[in-house]
Amino acid sequence: MSFYEDRILPHIIDRACSMGQVMKLRSQVVPHAKGVVLEVGMGSAINMEFYNSDHVDMVYGLEPSESMRRKAQINLARSPIKVEWLDLPGEKIPLEDHSVDTVLLTFTLCTIPDWQTALQQMWRVLKPGGELLFLEHGESPHDGTRKWQHRITPGWKKLAGGCHLNRHIADLIRHAGFEIRELENLYIPKAPKIAGYIYKGRATKPAEASPAA
Repeated sequence: MSFYEDRILPHIIDRACSMGQVMKLRSQVVPHAKGVVLEVGMGSAINMEFYNSDHVDMVYGLEPSESMRRKAQINLARSPIKVEWLDLPGEKIPLEDHSVDTVLLTFTLCTIPDWQTALQQMWRVLKPGGELLFLEHGESPHDGTRKWQHRITPGWKKLAGGCHLNRHIADLIRHAGFEIRELENLYIPKAPKIAGYIYKGRATKPAEASPAA
């Protein structure tokens, strides 16, 4: 890992992901988590303040970046909820099948290299009937913005920790076999449109279903 990736990039990502409008969106998604939660790409634990401690038993925080885990200590200390770190990437979730009630994704799916394997792993560990909560940015439906997203992404992801601007988040989740129950799309106010088109919603793992290939 380069000096930029270890010392500089975590601060940039943390600042970008904790802006006022972004935090407002987080506050609308995270409180729906319940039971045993797997938060994929927990980062600096920005979401901790929004968990409802009356409904959450514990959180598994999947975060491969040691720098991010260090930054998380302040936010973890402010919360009464137990957190257990899993320091592996999203494609390698070290939990038993059907062991969590909720999976939480916030500005994470854009960065995972093998998104298909990662979503299959989330499917595997989620209980039948469990819920996938997501707040992600991705591909815009508007031609002009989408064109620039595809044009810029190759260079952007080199500077932004692998972030893809042009992933159609809802399609990825459906492809993995989840059923989307709620979906809201919007642009973050005052954010660049190429990086600010949001997919916010809830999906379930059907009680009787097999994951998509």
